[in-house]
Amino acid sequence: MRQFLFLQLMVIIIAILLNISAEAARLKDIANIRGVRENQLVGYGLVVGLKGTGDGKSEFTSKSFVRMLDTMGVKLTQTEIESKNVAAVLITANLPEFARAGNKLDVTVHSIGNASSLQGGTLVQTPLRAANQQVYAVAQGPVIVSTDASGKGQLTVGRAPDAATVERDIEAEFSGRKMLRLTLQNPDFTTAARTAQTVNADLGGKYAVAKDGGTVDVIVPPQYDGNAVELLATIESLEINPDTRAKVVINEKTGTVVIGEKVRISKVAISHGNISVSVGVSGGDRVNARGPASVTVAQTNKKEGGAHTALVGGEANVGEIVNALNGLGISPKDLITILQNIKAAGALQGELEIL
Repeated sequence: MRQFLFLQLMVIIIAILLNISAEAARLKDIANIRGVRENQLVGYGLVVGLKGTGDGKSEFTSKSFVRMLDTMGVKLTQTEIESKNVAAVLITANLPEFARAGNKLDVTVHSIGNASSLQGGTLVQTPLRAANQQVYAVAQGPVIVSTDASGKGQLTVGRAPDAATVERDIEAEFSGRKMLRLTLQNPDFTTAARTAQTVNADLGGKYAVAKDGGTVDVIVPPQYDGNAVELLATIESLEINPDTRAKVVINEKTGTVVIGEKVRISKVAISHGNISVSVGVSGGDRVNARGPASVTVAQTNKKEGGAHTALVGGEANVGEIVNALNGLGISPKDLITILQNIKAAGALQGELEIL
C-alpha cells in the first residue's frame, strides 16, 4: 500500500512538471542584487537559570562564569565553580541587509557543553560579531526550546525571539549607484538573455546586458539617476520565464524522485527482474495509443504463466515510464534502479543527480 501511494504521488508530481507549461516568475524571486545580502553573526555566552540541567563541572563554563561576575564587581578567589544551573552556549543570528541600529533580531542558542537541556534558561548579555570581528548586535533574553507532546525534542538548541538589538548601522550607499548587478539564483544562459531582453523592453532602451549565464548588469537610466531604489522597485516585479535544465534528482535514502520538465527518453529496452521496459519500439496490442506505442512495460507472472503489459502512446518521456510502471505496482527501489540503468545506457536525455 505504501509503495502504491508513493507511485501515485510520483505520477501527480510528474503530471505537474510535464503537462503544465513553465510559468513566469518575478525577477526578484529568481535573482539577487549583488552587495545586498544578509551577514552572519556569532557569539559566545552563558545561559543561566536552568533547573539542574546545565554543564555542571566544566572548565570553560566555570571560567566564563567567574569572568562575568568579575565584570559585575564580584571577586571570587576560586577559579572553578561547579553549577548545574549554567550552560555555555554559542549564539548565531543573521543580520539583514540595510539593518539599522535599534532593529531587533531573533537568535539561535546552541549548547556547547554537557548540558542536558536549555529549557527555562535565560541568555545573559552577549555581543555578536561578524566575520570582521566587529560587534554588530547584543543579545539577551529567555530561551525557548521546542518540544513535542511528550516533552521530548532537541533540548540543547533553543530560540530567543527579538533577543538581539542591532548596535551598528550597515553602511551601504545604494540610491546613488550607477549600475546594478543581478545574479541569478540558478545560472542559465537562456534565462539571463531573457532577463536582459525583458528589462530592456520595460525601460525602453538597451540598459541591461547579460554578462554570462548568471550575471545581468543594468545601467541606471538618466530618469532614475540618484534613485536606484525606484529603478529596482520597477524591474524586480517584471515577469521572467526561467529556463531549466533537463534533470532527474534521486534520493536513494528516502526513495524520492523529482523529474524535470524537459527530460526525455531515447529508444531503449531494459530488463529488471521480472520487469521489461521498451521505449520507442512498436509491437503488441496498442491500447488508447496516440500513434506508435512509445513505452511498453511488461511484468511476467510466473505463477500464472502470463504477463501484464502497459502501453503508452505518443512522445516518450520519463513521466510516461513512471505512469506505466505504476500500473504494475513496482517498488520505489525498482523505479530508481530502472532510471539509473536508462541513464547508464545513454538513453536518458538529461542530468541524473543522486543524493
